[in-house]
Amino acid sequence: MHNMKKVENKSVTANNTLVTTPTHEHLKGLCRFLSEYAAKLLSSGTTTIRTEKNVVRIAESYGALADFAVLPNEIMLTLWDGNREHSYTVNCKISETSLNFDAITRLSALSWRISDERLPLESAWKEYEEILKIPRLKFPLVTFLVGCANASFCRLFNGDWISMAIVFTATVCGFYLKHEMVVRQGLNVQLAVIASSCLSAIISCSGYVFGLGTTPDIALATSVLWLVPGIPFINAMSDLIYGHYVCCLSRFIQAIITTVSLSLGLCLALMIMQINYV
Repeated sequence: MHNMKKVENKSVTANNTLVTTPTHEHLKGLCRFLSEYAAKLLSSGTTTIRTEKNVVRIAESYGALADFAVLPNEIMLTLWDGNREHSYTVNCKISETSLNFDAITRLSALSWRISDERLPLESAWKEYEEILKIPRLKFPLVTFLVGCANASFCRLFNGDWISMAIVFTATVCGFYLKHEMVVRQGLNVQLAVIASSCLSAIISCSGYVFGLGTTPDIALATSVLWLVPGIPFINAMSDLIYGHYVCCLSRFIQAIITTVSLSLGLCLALMIMQINYV
């Protein structure tokens, strides 16, 4: 559950009086749902424009108008009735979670179901909560798939089969270390990126140290590609195109910091292994 902070202007009328009406209660319930919904979408890795369109679509389906603003770590959502006489505002903190494209797909489909089928708000809440309960892929399977994906990058750059095996091993070990540091120990993400990048690079240096394969340079260069923050870079460009400049700057800085962290880890590994990689 995301942390929500209600802005207690309650239901604000055109002459700035405070009232509690059925309209106010409707806006309050809908605002709570949409703030939770939007925060989950953003924390799962979707773009700001997609979140905004989904929120507006759902709000209009329930006869409300939405004013939606996204800050780097917080959502500000104000809903109005059709005549803009009553409003309700909620600030909702965006929790830090890992990417979840399955949740993004299901939540986007839910917005269309609400729009097309006019689902009652209670039914929308129930479906939303069911989506949150869907288990994610098991960690061992995700680790294996990440290793295969990074080994494929090695092959894409003409690495031989031995180099692919080295990259697979380096990726699996680095991914496991990052998971342990961030999820199990709760350590700083960038510190985990530096450590996991260093570990992956050290393992991939085995091609140089033991003379394994014919493309040890490719194995070393691709061993840390799994850490490249592609999604933040893409989302930053999307935010730039659609005018969400604050979110764009935030995502871009986050991506740059991650890139610098993985580069530090790689350089540290080269220093430890005393390899002059040119």
